[in-house]
Amino acid sequence: MLNIGSVVLGVSDVPRAAAFWTRALGYVPRDAIDDSWTVLRPPEGAGVQLSLGRSGTPAQDRPRVHLDLYARDAADQAAEVERLVALGATRVAWDLYPEDPDFVVLADPDGNRFCVIDAARGG
Repeated sequence: MLNIGSVVLGVSDVPRAAAFWTRALGYVPRDAIDDSWTVLRPPEGAGVQLSLGRSGTPAQDRPRVHLDLYARDAADQAAEVERLVALGATRVAWDLYPEDPDFVVLADPDGNRFCVIDAARGG
């Protein structure tokens, strides 16, 4: 049986993306960070890795695949959104929000969209 070992994001600047995502997730580089590729992993070693590869393709405004990051509850979600924005993420003016969303759409410094979910609401 297979399992997901790594999610791969295309980025324009691997060291910048690695700096953002290591602080955002608390992950650590698996090996030395290269200008074209790096793999980040949870500090305890087990879990899904995040691989960052240099890409000339621009980020999609409406990506078919994206990361969902889970916060414990609404207060944790709000705090995490503010923390991520302080690290360099930007809020996305998402026109597809439902009336009472349990998620906030952000973009990393390369424009890759991701969501911060209030897991207490069923995330």
